[in-house]
Parts: sequence; structure tokens; C-alpha cells
Amino acid sequence: MVVMKMKFPFQKRVKLAQGLWLLSWCATVAGATTFTLGCVLKTELRRRAEVMDNADIHIVPNTLMIVGLASLGINYFASKICQDALDAGRFPRWKNFLKPYFAASCFFTVLMLLAVIMSYAMKGSLESSLKIGLRNGIRFYKDTDTPGRCFQKQNIDRLQMEFQCCGNNDFRDWFEVQWISNRYLDFSSKEVKDRIKSNVDGRYLVDGVPFSCCNPSSPRPCIQYQLTNNSAHYNYEYQTEELNIYLRGCREALVNYYMGLMNTIGAGVLSIFILQGSVLVSLRFLQTAMEAVAGKENTEIETEGYLLEKGVKDTVMEYLNPVLKFFLLTNQVEEGATTSGATPATT
Repeated sequence: MVVMKMKFPFQKRVKLAQGLWLLSWCATVAGATTFTLGCVLKTELRRRAEVMDNADIHIVPNTLMIVGLASLGINYFASKICQDALDAGRFPRWKNFLKPYFAASCFFTVLMLLAVIMSYAMKGSLESSLKIGLRNGIRFYKDTDTPGRCFQKQNIDRLQMEFQCCGNNDFRDWFEVQWISNRYLDFSSKEVKDRIKSNVDGRYLVDGVPFSCCNPSSPRPCIQYQLTNNSAHYNYEYQTEELNIYLRGCREALVNYYMGLMNTIGAGVLSIFILQGSVLVSLRFLQTAMEAVAGKENTEIETEGYLLEKGVKDTVMEYLNPVLKFFLLTNQVEEGATTSGATPATT
């Protein structure tokens, strides 16, 4: 069953070829834009790699860069095909090329759509990665003398100041770790000894936060130590006071930032996907309309073009069967080699 059959007079074919040539170059620019957006997102994710536990989220920019590069090639060939479609004598040379071309083009176009879906669906993975990464970053904040962690303090401080956040979930996360190095503790001090003894793990825990948690917009000088001790500060109530440190956790801040960035990129790539799909659909109509001219003396006759010669299911299976046969043959060869290698020698 032919899907979406249309009649194409000569003038309509010419206009289709000319319009599609222009559209394919627009799609080429869009492909370059997709690649650029992938690079931008990749760069932004790498900037905060030290507070991410894994790189699973990088599948989104990696996919965008791959489909962006593929789109450049797809649309370049589309423009060449459109040029040759204006000459019925030159178009037949593309006959054997077009079937694998459409298969590859559809694959990368679907991959582009998957990249859009992933840009919206990866929030959970991003959040769990940041949760573990930030927790480790806070725990290793004090290890400025440890190889591999020398810049952890600097990275966390810059992160908290740039995103105006404090801690992982909130500022209380700093109460649960020793973020002041033993190198800067006076162990002859009774206060230091008492704090260390009062902790099961022998850590120096304080109800304070690093300076990078201080909110410069607050009119009161920053209170970063003894946050829960009302008597330590004049006119201060811990429970009711609007603290002059950042109250938002860095995980929330980073998730909002990256999801906002990915959602914006996703919306842009979705429009590029629609453009790319339009190119492929139009090119398919042009191909089928031009194939009907092949071998005819009068090349200005009216022809019919269509999207699919068979139904959707039959068309998909037509492309999948060679792939399935290839993998089946490969498995049989491997199994045969394994069986022959395992056969014991007879004497």
C-alpha cells in the first residue's frame, strides 16, 4: 500500500528541487548549530566535573555533537541530489546511493529526537550524580595538602559564590563534616580538645560554614560560626533570624541551572529535528517523482511521488532484515569457531 501519493507536474518538480536545495542548506546551518550546542553543554558539564559522581549526563551533549556532524553530511548530499534532480540525465546516478542514504538519515534524525527526550529526562541521573559528588566535595574540602584534592576547597568556594548556594542540600551539611584542616587547629586549646573528644569519630565539628556561604546582600556582617548559638551573637535568634548566608543548597542550584540549559537546548534541537524531518520527507517525494521520469523521452511529463512504497511495517522490515541477517550470520560464524576450537583432538 503506497503511503501519501501525490502528483508532480514538471514545474512542481522543479520548484520542489529548488526549494529543497535552499532548505537543505538551512538544515546544514542547523546541523552546525546542533554541534555547537552540544559543545557548549559539554563544556559547561566539564566545568563542574569535580562535583559530579559520574559522567552519565554527558550522553546528551555527546549525542548532540554526533547528530550535528551527521546532519552536515546528510544535508550536503541532499543539496547535491537536488541540483541533479533539475537534470533528468544526471539524477539516475544517485539510484543505488539513496536507499542507504535514507536509512542512515532516518537513524540520525531519530537519534536527534532521542537527544531532545534525554535532555528533559536526565534530571534524576543529574541530581543523583550531584548529590554524591557534592557530598564528597564537602568532605574533602579541608584536604588542601592531599594530592588530587588540592583544588577542592577552591572549587567548592567558587561554586558556592557563583551559584549563591551553601552545602549540598543546605548549609547544615557543613555541620556534619570537619571542613577545617587539622593543620589549622590548635590542639593545645581546651575548646578544640573538647570538641574532638565529644565526637565519636574524633572529628572537629562546628556549627559553622565557610566564608563562601556568606550572602553579601545581607545588611548584617556575616555570621558564619556558632550559627545555632543565640547567646554568641547580639540580637540574634537562630530559629527566626533571616540568616545572612545562602540558604539554598548547591545541588538544587546546579540542577536548576543545568536543566534550564538542557531544556532550552532541547527546545532548539526539537525545531531543528522538525526542519531535518521536512528535508527528508521532501527529498523522498522528489526521489520517487524523479524515478518515474527515468527512461522516458519526454522528461517534462507529470509523475507521481510518494513517501512509502509499502506500509510502514513492511518498509521498516525491509531495512531491518539485512541487518538482522548480518548479525545472525556473524553469530553462526562465531559459534562455529567456538565449537571447532572446543572439539578434542582424536588419536
